[in-house]
Amino acid sequence: MTRVAVKVAYTGRGFSGSQIQPGLRTVESEILQALVRTGGGMTAEDFDLRMAGRTDAGVNALGNVASFVTGFDDPERMLDALNAVADGVFFLSWAYVDDDFRPRHAVSRTYRYTVSSEGLDIERARECASVFVGEHDFIRFCRPDGKPTVSTIDSVEVTDDGETFDILFKANRFLWNMIRRMVPAIVSVASGRSDTDKVRRALDGEDITFGLASAEGLTLLDVEYDGIEFKGYRSPTAERRLAELKRGNALERRFLESV
Repeated sequence: MTRVAVKVAYTGRGFSGSQIQPGLRTVESEILQALVRTGGGMTAEDFDLRMAGRTDAGVNALGNVASFVTGFDDPERMLDALNAVADGVFFLSWAYVDDDFRPRHAVSRTYRYTVSSEGLDIERARECASVFVGEHDFIRFCRPDGKPTVSTIDSVEVTDDGETFDILFKANRFLWNMIRRMVPAIVSVASGRSDTDKVRRALDGEDITFGLASAEGLTLLDVEYDGIEFKGYRSPTAERRLAELKRGNALERRFLESV
């Protein structure tokens, strides 16, 4: 038996978040079911499944990390098997890790939030985004859950493709709802409804809030670790599933454009 870490992708739609919750379909429960179905008699407890962190219902991921014990001696065959049985989760890459590896202990996490750029000024958005960089008390920009609210953001970048703004956040850790509360502040400033001084006052502790952005626009892009390099593998089973989903989405798009 060996322990591996794998990067997984999923859309948040259809899952009640990533963390196991009794009676609900979650990303973690779907991964665990896939492990049991391909594990050759191993029980759910045998896999000692660990996740890099939780994502809320509706939040997407392109690079969340799961770690577990496996009896497969060929990691690519393992990914093929998991991709063949998992529903809504794609297994993209792998790395051997030590038994004491904890996916939560990452050196950085990168998230992307996508918003329509209509009516927004990118320079104002970038000016506001820069306010969040560095160490701050994010008590006004999170949903407190008993954890320390002082955190450090390494970078916030805003790019424009002509139709949308992609806002990239990179940090070691993020608080609950943190990005979904920073994004409305950036949008408010970019639209001219607010200014960066108001955002700074909120960071300084003034009782100011900017609302909560929807979960659907948020994607966990990547989780990184010191000394661990993941090996990508284009699983044929995953490729077939993706092709089917793309065909279905194209048909749905054509229907909606015809309404």
